[in-house]
Parts: sequence; C-alpha cells; structure tokens
Amino acid sequence: MLSARAAATAAAAAASPLWKRGEGGSSGSGSGCTSCREVRRRAAAVRVRAAVPRRVEAVAMESAAETEKKEEVAAAGGGVEDMATEEVPVTPWAFSVASGYTLLRDPHHNKGLAFSEKERDAHYLRGLLPPAVVSQDLQVKKIMHNLRQYSVPLQRYMAMMDLQERNERLFYKLLIDNVEELLPVVYTPTVGEACQKYGSIFRQPQGLYVSLKDKGKVLDVLRNWPERNIQVIVVTDGERILGLGDLGCQGMGIPVGKLSLYTALGGVRPSACLPITIDVGTNNEQLLNDEFYIGLRQRRATGKEYHELMEEFMSAVKQIYGEKVLIQFEDFANHNAFDLLAKYSKSHLVFNDDIQGTASVVLAGLLSSLKVVGGTLAEHTYLFLGAGEAGTGIAELIALEISKQTKAPIEECRKKVWLLDSKGLIVNSRKESLQAFKKPWAHEHEPVTTLLDAVQSIKPTVLIGTSGVGKTFTKEVIEAMASFNERPVIFSLSNPTSHSECTAEEAYNWSQGRAVFASGSPFDPVEYNGKIHVPGQSNNAYIFPGFGLGVVISGAVRVHEDMLLAASETLADQATQENFEKGSIFPPFTNIRKISARIAASVAAKAYELGLATRLPQPRDLEKYAESCMYTPVYRSYR
Repeated sequence: MLSARAAATAAAAAASPLWKRGEGGSSGSGSGCTSCREVRRRAAAVRVRAAVPRRVEAVAMESAAETEKKEEVAAAGGGVEDMATEEVPVTPWAFSVASGYTLLRDPHHNKGLAFSEKERDAHYLRGLLPPAVVSQDLQVKKIMHNLRQYSVPLQRYMAMMDLQERNERLFYKLLIDNVEELLPVVYTPTVGEACQKYGSIFRQPQGLYVSLKDKGKVLDVLRNWPERNIQVIVVTDGERILGLGDLGCQGMGIPVGKLSLYTALGGVRPSACLPITIDVGTNNEQLLNDEFYIGLRQRRATGKEYHELMEEFMSAVKQIYGEKVLIQFEDFANHNAFDLLAKYSKSHLVFNDDIQGTASVVLAGLLSSLKVVGGTLAEHTYLFLGAGEAGTGIAELIALEISKQTKAPIEECRKKVWLLDSKGLIVNSRKESLQAFKKPWAHEHEPVTTLLDAVQSIKPTVLIGTSGVGKTFTKEVIEAMASFNERPVIFSLSNPTSHSECTAEEAYNWSQGRAVFASGSPFDPVEYNGKIHVPGQSNNAYIFPGFGLGVVISGAVRVHEDMLLAASETLADQATQENFEKGSIFPPFTNIRKISARIAASVAAKAYELGLATRLPQPRDLEKYAESCMYTPVYRSYR
C-alpha cells in the first residue's frame, strides 16, 4: 500500500513534461520509452513506509531494481513475461492513459474503426487501426450479420458479452436498434442456459462477487468497484435462477443481463449500474462437483450466518452509495425473498422484480386484456397455478388495484383470487400449515388437489401460471377454460421456454383460437384457421427499466405500492387496437424507450405526490425530463 506522501510524489512524477511523447530523452531511437522508464524509476524510488492501511487513489509501482532488471532482460532480447517463470513476487502496475493502445482496449471509450482521422492523430492511434473509417451504423450492420450466422443462441450470447467488454456504446446501440431480436439473447430464455454454463463460458468478470469469505470486509469489497456514483444495483444469491433452481455463484448472468436492459431500455447510465452476486454456497450437487464451477464449493449457508452477511451488505451499500440507490433483489428463494423485502423496504430503496416487477407487468396485461374480453377487474375471477414469489406478488397487486377501483377493503378483494400450490388449492382448512405469505389467500372451499378440478370448480375467467413447471396447462385444462369463457385469458408466465405451462400454439389450438394469451418467454406467431395470432410476452423488461428510471430522476427514497400501480396503468395504456387485432395485449418492444420514459414519468409523479421524491423542484414536464436523462449510446467526438 502506498503512503499518501508516496502517492503524491508518484502523481507529481506522472504530471511532469516527461510524459509528452518525443520529449524528455536525448538518446536512443525512441525518447518516449526512455521518458516512461525515467518516470517509473522516479515513482518506484519513493520509499514506501509501513503505515495503517489507507485507500490511496494511486498506481502501484514496482521497485526500481525490478524495473531496471526487466529492462536489462528486454535489452538482451527477452521480455517481461520471461520473469513470470521465476518464483519471485512482483508488483503489478499499470498506466491509465486514454490514448493509443490503451484507448482501444477501454470499453467505455473505444470506437473501433469509427475513430476519425483527426482522432487517430490526436490520440496516437495511427497505425494501430486499419486505414478504413466506418460509421457506427455500419458497425451495427456488420455485427448483426455476424450474429445471425450463429445457429446456437448461447453463441450469440457469448458474442454479445464479448462486445460489451470491448465496445460498450456499440453494444448498447446494437441492442437498442435490434431490441426485439436481441432481447431473447441477452436475457430470457438464453440467459438461463448461460447461467447453467457460466463457469464454462466465464471469460471476463462482470460486477462484484461478495462471498462468505468477505464477511466483516464487505465495505472494502464494495470500495474495490471503480465507480462511486451508483444509482441501481441488481443483486442475487443465485438460489432460484428463473425456473432452473439453485445455480449459486453462476447466477451472476441475471444481474448482468437485467442491468444491460436498465441501460438499453430505461436509459440508466452503464457506469451507474452495479451487478452483484452474494455467494453463500450452493446446494446444487452437480455444480459442487463441476471442475469449472466459479463459486464457493460448500453447502448453502442459512439462518444467522446468511442474514448477518446480508445485513452487512445492505449497511455497506447505504454507507457508500447513500439511501437513494435502488437495490433490486433478483432470484432469491421464496423464504428469503419475502423476508428481505419486508425487512429492508422501510430502511432502504428496495425492489424485488420477481415479486413486484412481475406483478406490475402482469397487472398491465390484465388491464389491457379487459379491452378485449370486457368487464372490470373486479368482475373477473383469477386462478393461479403457483403460489410463490411471482404468484402471490401478482395476486396482491390485482387485489390492490381492485380495492383502488372499487374502494372495497383489500381483504374482500382478495376473495376474487385463488391460488393452487403443489399440495392443491389454498383453502382455510390448510391455513395452519401454510407459510405466512400464503395465508391471506386461504379462502373457504372444499379441498381440491388438481388444477383441472380447481378450474372446473371455481370456473375462473383468468388462468395464470407461475409454477415453473412446464406442460401443466394440459389440453383438458384449456378446453375446460374455453368451455365456459368466450375469450379465456391464459397467461403462461414461467421461464425459460422449456418451463412454460403451455406454448402459444397449444393455447390457441385447444381454445379454437379464442384465448387471450401471454407468456413469460417469447413464442413465434401462430396461425389458426387462416388467422395469424401474435402472442404477447409478459416480460418484466416492460416495467423495471422505466420504473428504475422514474425512481432515479425523482430521487425517491422508498418504493411504494402506488408507484407500481402507476407503472401498470401506464403500460396498459400503450397497447393499441392494432395490437389487439393481432392477438397481442402488449405493445411492441420497438417502442420500449418511449414506453419506459412514460412509465418513468408516471412513477416519478407518484413519488412526488407521496412525498417520497427528493429531487426538487419537480420538473414541469416529467416525460420530457425523463427522455432528456436517458443515456444514448451514440459515439462521442474526442478532442
């Protein structure tokens, strides 16, 4: 660790005229190299004193003796790499100069062949690039051409991640311009396979890993992240990745993917986003025995040990980034997800996308579907297959919206919603054995064990699948729904595609083309009796990017349920008659940036109304303000 005095000396040396190319040396064919060596000697010669460890923003330098020895080896025809074979500790050092070779390997500033002639001269790039100068649009066209050559989705995912690490602005430009084609690549369903194989495809670390080994040092781990102005954190412990179960440390693909969408769809700056994985082990035996697994090789920690690490993490986040950083919990198991959300919602700006984000987008789909099937939200009956985070979260938001519309007590509104878990319909006779988050949904009814029996008994107008178990909406179930509903509403929401309760084709065929269908993962259009049905995708990406942007631009300090309702109502208003005629109850993703700005404006307006916003005074036109705050990935010109 450098002392403050040593750092100051090193900084002074770095600022000297010797850094100018072509100056400072009188011998040798390249005086620039001599100058660099001289600066290194000056900085390295500073005596490093033993002191209480302090964080000093300085470059670590090797000793002068090490530097001279390496130069002698290089002069004799060897290279610095030759020294690596010797078992002698060395000090890693690096220069941070935004020019030349370094600039081409800085993903935040690299433009590839799009550097102009003037920029190539000004930043010492002449000769480091081929002579051609191309536009960003041509770069996008070329990469899309290359991506389409891959037949395996995971290959496309890896190519996209490589691009993100090489050229950040081009990555986001590509994603924004081709969002409908690339969204399934960078997120569900492909991200599920990527997480399963994350250890095998791991190349470059993205985000922060906080493990049990860091207990007592979490604050120091967060300080290792180079950015300080963080606005959105997505964090997972990897215990319930999509419908794939416990993937441990390899769940990092989810925070990385979600934050890519925060930027591409919601316009939150990439530098303001931080993906984090909390590694407390895994109970996945296959991963524990996998030689390529990148996480802790131990059984998952629970109880006091787990909650102490989470408490330390949450406190450290607030200490470093303040109380206005949005912390999004992602893919935590049910038993932790509800507890963490309840515990920290009063002290932190927290949001659980599996509970609240899913609920918000599904509610928007239901509000939109009413324009097709008719009636009000309170006039319909809802049956869920699955009573976990997503199911109970959606159910609660439906009940809240019904209560808001009818002014009826929330307890009364919940009676319109039925949930069925692995043990059958949730009814009063099971109440004593139910988990706390399921108890509000226990209604008076005789026990029912199968979905088909529940459908025939309750006769719901809306059937929603959040079970994570594929093929559970059987032909008999959908035919039963169609037998007493002219337009049965069927939402098959489980991800990835292999875990979907039914496919779009099954829903349309088994309902004679009458189903109002939406799914969690994308499905291709379906032809039935000469009509093309375009299934809607109830994708959380409609909600959370705009929701996050609204929280950021308003400076909100807490998330309130009314902000989620505002987001749902705004999204529902974006679907048009043209969408309905095609069979979709959601607007196309091609307009997602505009939709996100409108959602952000609604969320921010509600935050101001509730007194939760701190960014004052309130902008006059929140939608225009949201658009002005959105990150755009067009290349910047360099002086």
